[in-house]
Amino acid sequence: MALNLNVRVAECLRAHPGQRLKARDIAEWIFAQYPSECADKKQRSANLKTDADLIQQLVAEVGANRPTIEKRWEEVRTTEERPRRYFWTNETEEVEVAEAEGAVSSDRESDRPEHTPEREHDLYPRLTAFLAAEWGLHSKRIDEKTASNRRGPQGNQWLFPDLVAMEDLTADLHQEVRDWVSEASAKKVRLWAFEVKLLLNRSNVREAFFQTVSNSSWANFGYLVAADIQAGETVKELRMLSALHGVGVIRLDRENPAESEVLIPARERPEIDWANANRLAVENKDFLGVVKLVRQFHQTGDPRERDWDRL
Repeated sequence: MALNLNVRVAECLRAHPGQRLKARDIAEWIFAQYPSECADKKQRSANLKTDADLIQQLVAEVGANRPTIEKRWEEVRTTEERPRRYFWTNETEEVEVAEAEGAVSSDRESDRPEHTPEREHDLYPRLTAFLAAEWGLHSKRIDEKTASNRRGPQGNQWLFPDLVAMEDLTADLHQEVRDWVSEASAKKVRLWAFEVKLLLNRSNVREAFFQTVSNSSWANFGYLVAADIQAGETVKELRMLSALHGVGVIRLDRENPAESEVLIPARERPEIDWANANRLAVENKDFLGVVKLVRQFHQTGDPRERDWDRL
């Protein structure tokens, strides 16, 4: 019997709802579940001399057939990261699961099934590590729950970013030049704002993007960060919106933050929106703490790394 690869891929993903599988995982599952069909496929090809050759061929065909599979089964999703991950889900339910997981208060890894996303809070240290390695930024968590003026369950999420970071523009300068910059009252820092999500797909991408636009409008740079980004239409939407509004996009690698990818660079705003920054400082003690650190850096030239979030 001939192996209907597309059907078998969909069957594999349907059997593992929510799990993100590599093409090799799918190929190995097909090989284990349908030995006779795989044996027939190997026998009909002179190039497939071993089982390893056959599995590698299945891996290649899964990748090549991805657009056809996604078109035929709308529940099939793939991530933008490389290597791609394939999964079966209802996109609305997927966002709800991710958000519910983000609300879990337990810190025990054993409390989470292996196939469910991590909590959003688990991504903050990874983002801190990436920002330090990629741009030399000093970052600080901003908790919207510490705001003095509550706007309902989610109101402050549109006002306060998840992380704020300071870039020291004098870090690589000779000390004499640094002193010159200070005496000339030249620009010494740039401020960055980051909104973090577990997942971006077609059902939540616009809301997440405009939330980032809203809570980063005061900063020099604004970025939307996600651990999982659905490929295809979601990325096209992000590129279109970023071209209009200047917000960048980062795909955060959970396992190795250094391998995270800036999918879309942010467009710099030359000046800080001081009125908006003042509003955030008045209403949120975490943001006020960042303001104090930036002010102290302007006065002393010392970023006081110990006062920012630890790597």
